Amino acid sequence: MPKSLSFIIFGASGDLTKRKLFSALLDIFSEKHLPEKFEIVGVGRTPYSDSEYRDYLLGQLPKYTKPEAWDNELINSFISHIRYETMDPAKEEEYSPLVEHLKTSNSESVIYYLATPPLLYGVIPQHLKTFGLNGENTRIIVEKPFGYDLSSAKQLNAIYRDAFQEHQVFRMDHFLGKETAQNILAFRFANSIFEPIWNRNYIDYIEITSVENLGIENRGGYYETAGTMRDMVQNHLVQLLALCTMEPPVKFDADSFRNEVVKVYDSLVPLTEDYIRENVIRGQYTAGGDKVAYRQEAHVAPDSRVETFFAMKAEIDNWRWSGVPFFFRVGKQMPTKVTEIVVHFKKVHHLLLDNVNGANPHANKLVLRIQPNEGIVLRFDMKLPGTGFQTKQVEMDFVYDRLSDVKTGDPYARLIEDCLLNDPTLFTRGDAVESSWKYFDAILDYWKKYPEAPLYGYPAGTWGPLESNALIESVNGNWTNPCKNLIHTDEYCEL
Repeated sequence: MPKSLSFIIFGASGDLTKRKLFSALLDIFSEKHLPEKFEIVGVGRTPYSDSEYRDYLLGQLPKYTKPEAWDNELINSFISHIRYETMDPAKEEEYSPLVEHLKTSNSESVIYYLATPPLLYGVIPQHLKTFGLNGENTRIIVEKPFGYDLSSAKQLNAIYRDAFQEHQVFRMDHFLGKETAQNILAFRFANSIFEPIWNRNYIDYIEITSVENLGIENRGGYYETAGTMRDMVQNHLVQLLALCTMEPPVKFDADSFRNEVVKVYDSLVPLTEDYIRENVIRGQYTAGGDKVAYRQEAHVAPDSRVETFFAMKAEIDNWRWSGVPFFFRVGKQMPTKVTEIVVHFKKVHHLLLDNVNGANPHANKLVLRIQPNEGIVLRFDMKLPGTGFQTKQVEMDFVYDRLSDVKTGDPYARLIEDCLLNDPTLFTRGDAVESSWKYFDAILDYWKKYPEAPLYGYPAGTWGPLESNALIESVNGNWTNPCKNLIHTDEYCEL
């Protein structure tokens, strides 16, 4: 832990800062995990004095912090460490006040957080280098998306390599800060009953779903340039895939862990045009109930072809996973909000109880819930009481919320604290970004080459285009659709 810290937030008047960053920093402060001497400096184009910005935050924080975390004395102490610099971070000539401030603060460690539009991700580090604000005592956290395709990701990596060393760059993926995401590794590698069967011999297929019951929430300008695949799949979901499929690291440190992640990305079977045509589905929500269509949202083109739903089948070509399909599904305006991984095990080879008094054993299913109500459910068959051998699928479950003495914590708080401790393990490395984009670039190239490729409509509040069902039906399966925001799988329903 450094003895003193300057935490500089570019984009301090933006949505991410007020919704996530300050509540996370407050969490860290309340746990006394910040240096005794620290300051948080907000940087933005909106003109504020220090006192005006503090008043603004006092009005925003109650909306994004838990009521039990609200303590007036704690809040006032935290707010006293905050100041504000009005400047346009895109303009080199406006950096002088920040330079002077950092000279006078003389902090042992400086962390820059880029909570700005992606257009500034390549600009700010160059300006920091110009003014010598990129010394060994500095680190920089940059949000996703890191690039819009392979070419732009390579260009960004080159900019960051020129201004900083790789160990100073922390590419944020907040999914990796969630306890259940990290718990996948413990579940796999700390339990001898699961690791021996975690391979193609016992697993039939795996679903990775992340859906929301909201639209684009006034982010039409961003979404028109990004779309669901760039926004969620190329970063968040492929990271979850890596956690599910990576080999055990030699040891749990940054290099060993992230080396295994890159190996997974490099093992993804390259996508051909024929494969994309058959195994990638994109959709866009239409009006449904009281919800407007995507094309009626603010700052969205009336003839937009941007996807708000994306589903695909992916495959990994290595010894452990050859022949096992992986299904991604992401969507806006779905019936509920949930992110989870569902592992479908193969049915027993000899159905001993099949057709005995109507018994028909089910395949075992493991649900790893990332959000909400983080937890794990295992479904397996048990015999019903009475004569005969009829079976019913039952479940064992674990939910973090039931541990009264343990709180899961905020993923942003966890990752910011890791950066403070100079631990990049749960941040994305530059070569992993490029390897991921190399795989997904084929889909972007296909959509460019074939602009007439199908874009299926689905009414807001439904589970996406019916055409996506054919993907998973190819393995005689169905999407796992939770009906409510509960971990228990008896609350699940099929389409």
